[in-house]
Amino acid sequence: MPGCSNLTRVSNSAVDSSSETPSDARTPQVVIDDAEIFAAHEGGKLSIDLKTPLDTQRALSIAYTPGVAQVSRAIAADRTLAAKYTWANRLVAVISDGSAVLGLGDIGPAASLPVMEGKSALFKTFGGLDSIPIVLDTKDPDEIVETIIRLRPTFGAVNLEDISAPRCFEIERRVIEALDCPVMHDDQHGTAIVVLAALMGATKVLDRDMHTQKVVISGAGAAGVACANILLAKGISDVTVLDSKGVVHTDRDDLNPFKAELATRSNPRALRGGIAEALAGADVFMGVSAGLVPEELIATMAPGGIVMAMSNPDPEIHPDVARKYAAVVATGRSDFPNQINNVLAFPGVFRGALDAGARRITEKMKVAAAEAIFSVVGDDLAVDHIVPSALNPRVGPAVAAAVAEASGV
Repeated sequence: MPGCSNLTRVSNSAVDSSSETPSDARTPQVVIDDAEIFAAHEGGKLSIDLKTPLDTQRALSIAYTPGVAQVSRAIAADRTLAAKYTWANRLVAVISDGSAVLGLGDIGPAASLPVMEGKSALFKTFGGLDSIPIVLDTKDPDEIVETIIRLRPTFGAVNLEDISAPRCFEIERRVIEALDCPVMHDDQHGTAIVVLAALMGATKVLDRDMHTQKVVISGAGAAGVACANILLAKGISDVTVLDSKGVVHTDRDDLNPFKAELATRSNPRALRGGIAEALAGADVFMGVSAGLVPEELIATMAPGGIVMAMSNPDPEIHPDVARKYAAVVATGRSDFPNQINNVLAFPGVFRGALDAGARRITEKMKVAAAEAIFSVVGDDLAVDHIVPSALNPRVGPAVAAAVAEASGV
């Protein structure tokens, strides 16, 4: 196929989902021919299954006309009955404009749909929730927000996905304010939740106080800002964030409003300059940008540091190189230990919020989700096993229960 390579290398960690044993070696890879990948996606990855068969005249009359009219009349008289007699109350809308898809960038709504379908598949597999992928042919925040508001009777929660910064901040805020149901931009908060869980695991296995760590976050987009926010909310005060022009600080006059606000709450040592100045003596590096970090700068971090190089497919620094200096290394990839993967968070977060009947996903619920992810590791905690596998079946239920309890509903 045009533009496609013949072979794709992926981890075989999905082959044996029962294995939770940490390994010092890189997870072995299998090679998948592109023809197999495209065949698996042909016709899409989703379908709608019936809860009861329509195999008799009686069943047809109950499910559709005339029986369905009785249900419609009841809902028209009492709209709260829609929660009981439709799927909307448990349905997640996965919504994107295709402007920041994976590491592919602005590829548009049609090209983003396979990713949104995949997201829906993950919701079903790991959260037991039905969802519908919706891609919008507009990047205008007003049009996106208005469309979501008009669709509200169709769903019970909104997962915003792959919307570029800084528009994603405004869109999420406005949708949260307008709707009476859970809303979360997963690129921001799903990433932040798993990052916090990973930091809990890393500092625990190294017997360090997480709150005293000097943290450097490379990337001030959706994920970077959200990671900073959740770390600050957890009481980690020494957080320094960098964008493409250097350290985000209060003296800069080129920051958008979201970065400017973050500057007032971060960088307590008043650092100036770029990545070299920020990494000197730092305890933790978190990469959520596409920028590469030279080995010699990682070498300037405090001894036995923590490196989370999460850019995909190419980490900010190769894990094998980072291990020369860091005690714990994590990436976003499945073929290295310590994969930081959003699927550990979002299915359980939405499941817990919907189970509790919560109208908002709060910072307290996000922190509870991170703590639940970390708790699943348990006695298996090791320097190469600071978070559970994305395939661990205990993660989703644990996160859902913790989020529901933290909701206070």
